[in-house]
Amino acid sequence: MLLFLVALAIPDLLCRSLVYNGVRAPLIDRRPDVAATRPRLDRLARVFDSAFSIPVFSVRFGKDAALNLIPGIGTLAAKGISSYIIIDARRTGVATSTLPRMCTNIGIDFEISAILVIGWFGDVIYRANQKNIALLKARLDRRSGVIDGAFVQAK
Repeated sequence: MLLFLVALAIPDLLCRSLVYNGVRAPLIDRRPDVAATRPRLDRLARVFDSAFSIPVFSVRFGKDAALNLIPGIGTLAAKGISSYIIIDARRTGVATSTLPRMCTNIGIDFEISAILVIGWFGDVIYRANQKNIALLKARLDRRSGVIDGAFVQAK
């Protein structure tokens, strides 16, 4: 719940306008370029969930699992970076019905990570960032009229 409130509050605070030499300018653009945002967030999710592999077991893991080897601070840092995906999803205009689902994914990942030894393996199995990117892509594709990678023209 706390992550959901943070995801809703921070972008609104950062998007307040500043007046500089008589010109109003937002601190952060409220609607960033979606075409540039999607690949950047996709790379971030891939780096944090499946950047590295163990060839013998053919298991992929990312920096999220590596950061969780540091008890407490590493877990908080990893989930803080994961919440950036939610904040950027809010900035791109994802519906507010999708944001609690994204926060739930990070919350489940956080609860799994909080268990010391078991949490390390749980981070390898439960990939919250990639689930959140899948939700983001589905919502943005539905909004723009893309179904399964093909554009659908309105009649």
